[in-house]
Amino acid sequence: MCGIVGYVGGRRAADVVVDGLRRLEYRGYDSAGIALHSHGHLIVEKAAGRLAVLEGKLSGISGLDGKVGIGHTRWATHGAPSDLNSHPHAGCGSAFAVIHNGIIENYSSLRRGLRERGHQFVSETDTEVIPHLLEENYDGNLVEAVGRVAGLLKGAYAIAVLAEAEPDRIVAYRQDNPLVIGLGEGENILASDIPAILPYTRRTAIMENGELAVLFPDRVEFYREGVRIEKQFNEVTWDAVSAERGGYEHFMLKEIHEQPKALRDTIIPRLTSSGTTLLAETGLSREHLTDVNRIHIVACGTAYHAGLVGKKWLEALARIPVEVDVASEFRYRDPLLDPTDLVVIISQSGETADTIAALREAKRQGCKVFAITNVLGSAVSREGDFVLHTWAGPEIAVASTKAYTTQLAALALLAIEVALVRGRLNPAAGSALLHELERVPSLVQEVIAQSERLEVLARRIAVSENAFFIGRGLDYSVALEGALKLKEISYIHAEAYAAGELKHGTLALITPGTPVISLFTQPHLQDKMLSNVEVVNARGGDTIVISNCNRDITAHTSQAEFRLPELNPLLSPMISAVALQLIAYYAAVARGTDVDKPRNLAKSVTVE
Repeated sequence: MCGIVGYVGGRRAADVVVDGLRRLEYRGYDSAGIALHSHGHLIVEKAAGRLAVLEGKLSGISGLDGKVGIGHTRWATHGAPSDLNSHPHAGCGSAFAVIHNGIIENYSSLRRGLRERGHQFVSETDTEVIPHLLEENYDGNLVEAVGRVAGLLKGAYAIAVLAEAEPDRIVAYRQDNPLVIGLGEGENILASDIPAILPYTRRTAIMENGELAVLFPDRVEFYREGVRIEKQFNEVTWDAVSAERGGYEHFMLKEIHEQPKALRDTIIPRLTSSGTTLLAETGLSREHLTDVNRIHIVACGTAYHAGLVGKKWLEALARIPVEVDVASEFRYRDPLLDPTDLVVIISQSGETADTIAALREAKRQGCKVFAITNVLGSAVSREGDFVLHTWAGPEIAVASTKAYTTQLAALALLAIEVALVRGRLNPAAGSALLHELERVPSLVQEVIAQSERLEVLARRIAVSENAFFIGRGLDYSVALEGALKLKEISYIHAEAYAAGELKHGTLALITPGTPVISLFTQPHLQDKMLSNVEVVNARGGDTIVISNCNRDITAHTSQAEFRLPELNPLLSPMISAVALQLIAYYAAVARGTDVDKPRNLAKSVTVE
């Protein structure tokens, strides 16, 4: 779901498209492919692996001198990385070539109907339904056919299409996934991100949801609901490095802003209209969930903090005992496991050495493993018995943001599913909670929209060499992640404590002006939190409250307060964490650190 490039003009399209894909490699991908108009036919070449593999295949083919082409780099969601699952995709014949970013949420029902009508599928992807639908809807006008097919699709997607019968154009459609059009002289280009366009033109237009674009060598036409519209092209002033970040100063800030979409992609396809989950995709059966006596969650770093939240959700909703272990300690403590235990393994990359070792220890002792990972085809994905992928997309910054919140989303879905199956949560309550979960992406967007207020708070913290995070219950688990974010990118010494533990030693470290970030999202604990904060205030601490609890209670307890949107308290960690990410980010910027590449750290820890 990573990179799209398309070209029409006077140059050799294959060269421009491959060059554009190379400029999008920073986004991460597992396969690549290209489709070209050449001598009256569509030529499609694709390959799993790096772009160099595709280039090797292309170098052995003569006659690739076409002037119209599209290309794609894929981050696998539906189906493992392979030649067949790579884009572009065709239908039953060679009339169309389609590339696609995003998720087609209703692909399963569309695929079933197409099969019943005689269509044959060769891949596991959701994308492949699109060319088959085009075959049924094309009557000589590609623009109208793409518009009709778009009306059948549900989800977030961007698509680009070539038709063998219309060799002078590319048709593209955007819905909740980015597409940029570059206007050149005698040539035009489209891409999922601006870096692919900059070598050819700086005049760009951003497509909006529901818009269709037709690229010819001499013009670009835009349509909405079949009606021609005019769009303004603007001059891009970014340099190439800034363009890779989409104009954001750092990848971390870009990835924080990508969280609403990442959460939507992870949550929405797993919900049904009747208020239940669709976790059958993982292979986890109702019978297995019924037989589980205990759950172990094993992870490292940020994923471990997600596991701490997951523990509280599973115990509160499903009333099943849960243990959470740091993966690097798990197998060395000689864990007592039983075949009736379910072991939940969490890893963004799916290649974390300690986590993989823990997974193998669990399987050695006869346990089934439920894996939560962001990378399809990774070791954790391959070796887990049941796999739930977080569709966060590539995460470049070392400090994890969207991977963490999508891990929380996956754990919330799991907890609700287990509670429903085991009869601990009645269907009405489960439906209501899933409805609240569905609101999370938009509420995260509300938090991000208030970034300027969080930047002001961050500057207060940035002048200190020490900071503390406190909370109770779920808020304590989130406080641990907030402290980790601050220390790893700003280098401020930060610690998190269960608020009730302050008086057991930590108060000795609270001196006048010491920042203490206090989380108030659990109404049943707010009175207890209030007393803890008052103790901090009495020692001169600089109390900063992050809250969506009773404003009358928190208003008199802090020197500063950030208000979160209202949400079911169980799910509040998914929005409070975003506020803490932004505080850490802006504190690091204020201190002038290397935000995306903090010292001594690596993105994927592949050694013990």
